[in-house]
Amino acid sequence: MLDPTALYRSDPALLGDGRLRGLPMIVALSGYVEAGHLAGQIEAVVMDSMPSESLAQFDLDQLYDYRSRRPHVKFVEDHFEEWDAPELTLRVVTDGLGRHFLLLTGPEPDTQWERFSQAVVGLAQRLDVSLVALVSGIPMPVPHTRPMLVTAHGPRADLLPSTGGNKPTFEISASASHLLELRLQDVGIDHVGLSVHVPQYLAESYLPQAAVAALEHLSAVTGRTLPTDELREASRGVIQQINEQASASPEIQSVIENMERRYDDVVDASAHRSILAGPDHDDLPDADELGAAAEAFLASQDEQDN
Repeated sequence: MLDPTALYRSDPALLGDGRLRGLPMIVALSGYVEAGHLAGQIEAVVMDSMPSESLAQFDLDQLYDYRSRRPHVKFVEDHFEEWDAPELTLRVVTDGLGRHFLLLTGPEPDTQWERFSQAVVGLAQRLDVSLVALVSGIPMPVPHTRPMLVTAHGPRADLLPSTGGNKPTFEISASASHLLELRLQDVGIDHVGLSVHVPQYLAESYLPQAAVAALEHLSAVTGRTLPTDELREASRGVIQQINEQASASPEIQSVIENMERRYDDVVDASAHRSILAGPDHDDLPDADELGAAAEAFLASQDEQDN
């Protein structure tokens, strides 16, 4: 493996600042696992409302596939300008109470996952990070009319809810964040993963309520005060718009009501089983139902925009 430290440019003064040792680190990467545009919203609200300094900036020419995720550029009258270059950066952020934390945001690397993971692990070790909290949004058959569920995972039992019954075992397509969790575990760095359950029929939409749920849980595990007021206000309008569009379609409303029943059965029974399936696998929307609902919902948005 090539030298992981050659993947980023760092600020030696900040890396050597003893006041920045022992801080929690938040990781929110956009890309494969980002239903509800969760990572992008977290980055935007934190950067807009809190002072920060760049600690290490990754060289995306080594990590990013520009052809599969093309950045935008603006054409103005007779020339191009405002190249929207992607950035993958580790920052030192200060919350409203003057407490520092680390924030790693940007696009998930397309290549060199092992080297990237080792680079992040090395930075965490050098800074004696107290805890790494990784957050993502996953599309799930849950309704937007209920509180967002968040699944916590990792080796820190005190950060995870107690569960009863059988614990599921399954395989999924991996992300760079998943590999990073494994490499943090290999070296004994405390970490917790937070997966926000985003309604599958809204996975491609910007959902402020998903970012609120993520920030609340991140605040709880890191002990830092993270901003949610702006997102809460935005979520009211988004929910109202979704409700208006959903109520105009019996097909969409039927799927949502079906998911509401399953959600209420699981949550009200306080049974720690998968939200994906009940004991008899009944009353669940299948892939065709979810696909039809998503297509109808997106079509109604397009009509409204036009």
